[in-house]
Amino acid sequence: LEAYLAMVDEFGARRVLDIGCGTGTFAFLLAARGVDVLAVDPATASLVVARAKPGADRVQWLEGEVTDVKAWPFDVAFMTANVAQVFVEDDHWAATLHAIGQRLAPKGRLVLETRDPAHKAWLEWNRADSYSKCDIAGVGLVESWVDLVCVTDGIVSFRWTFVFASDGAVLTSDSTLRFRERDEVARSLSDAGFVVDEVRDAPDRPGRELIFVATLRTQASAPTRTGLSASATTTSARCSSTPGAPARACTARWGSEVSIKPLPA
Repeated sequence: LEAYLAMVDEFGARRVLDIGCGTGTFAFLLAARGVDVLAVDPATASLVVARAKPGADRVQWLEGEVTDVKAWPFDVAFMTANVAQVFVEDDHWAATLHAIGQRLAPKGRLVLETRDPAHKAWLEWNRADSYSKCDIAGVGLVESWVDLVCVTDGIVSFRWTFVFASDGAVLTSDSTLRFRERDEVARSLSDAGFVVDEVRDAPDRPGRELIFVATLRTQASAPTRTGLSASATTTSARCSSTPGAPARACTARWGSEVSIKPLPA
């Protein structure tokens, strides 16, 4: 996440929208730098964990999607990890990009990360490459791995499996990601009123992921809103297949955050 923190300084951003914040790792880093951040995620379990962490009162939390954000404008909106790939349907993706544009300041920026489909990362999504065993305080030994389910026209479905040694319980978590081509992402950004300034290489996975940096070309029509509310909540979330789904499956069972090995690059 250091590359994204550096962008905050590079762009002189003081108000940031963290989309798909999960349990708040990036949001906490932003808040520690004195940035005014609103972190939004549709997963109740993730936000329960985030709000229980020390310093949570320095972040504004919102359960829902970008369309549920009622306070703006922001200088930069971020979609880190695989958040941008969660939007499988084109209509949902387009609506989200337009909603982001409505909530940015004039010339505000959107930064999003997406895996390059040319690398075919899903070929490594198997037990041999993803198997992990960890001893978690209060939980015990947990084994986990991911298996590829299917690949169809850039839509990749996969399943995480968790085995708990304490009682032999087995949990599975199914997710789906959309792998869009570079030109397809650029075109969707343009259609939503953005200009792609540059496409950077992900420093932690060079040649495997693309980081799009786009500037709002035209201010989308939306009333001016100001003032963030840390207590704002909504239950209108649509995303169910999100990058943090495996951790949330464990969170729902144990009531605490479980660190899971990320998808193989």
